Amino acid sequence: MNSPATPLSPEANFQRDPDRTRQDLLSAAEREIHLHGYQAASLSQIIADAGVTKGALYHHFANKQALGYAVVDEIWGPHLRATWIVPLADTKADPVDALVQTVESAANSLTASDLALGCPINNLAQEMSPINEGFRLRINGLLAEWRQAIADTLLRGRETGSVGNWVDPQAAAAMLVASLEGCIGMAKNAQSKDLLMQCGAGVIHYLNTLKR
Repeated sequence: MNSPATPLSPEANFQRDPDRTRQDLLSAAEREIHLHGYQAASLSQIIADAGVTKGALYHHFANKQALGYAVVDEIWGPHLRATWIVPLADTKADPVDALVQTVESAANSLTASDLALGCPINNLAQEMSPINEGFRLRINGLLAEWRQAIADTLLRGRETGSVGNWVDPQAAAAMLVASLEGCIGMAKNAQSKDLLMQCGAGVIHYLNTLKR
């Protein structure tokens, strides 16, 4: 019988598959920041959770800030787009129905961890936007992209006659994003999914009032 293979050390894994190592670091950092916030996030814990060495961390990211920026750019940004923006790209769908569907889909995919920890982007905005311009600009860019996707959807509805011409797409989009983030924040504080569902139902009711 052959002897069992000797497990690779974290450094050996880094040398053999640097792309996987970088992704493991990002995943570990995303969990640590979401759980504890950026300032309290521990690099030592991130390294341990990723199963790599400190040298591997600093090979891929110059410092903690660079790692935090990458989490926003490469994990939370794409997730926001996939959840809230991409579903609105179907120009054949009824605009209001498409918006309602994004709210319902997001609610249905919510996990217990999501409820306990809240929206990571909103958490980071509250913590870091006043003190770190890099985080503020990244988060502002994502939220502006989300608002614009909603505004474009409502404008399309106005042009096709399915959304009332009294609707201001930009104002409605700003209110919707603020409401959705507020729903999640309020439910996090209360630790109540029922409260989140009530708030979401209010958002959906508002959306339906936009129909002509």
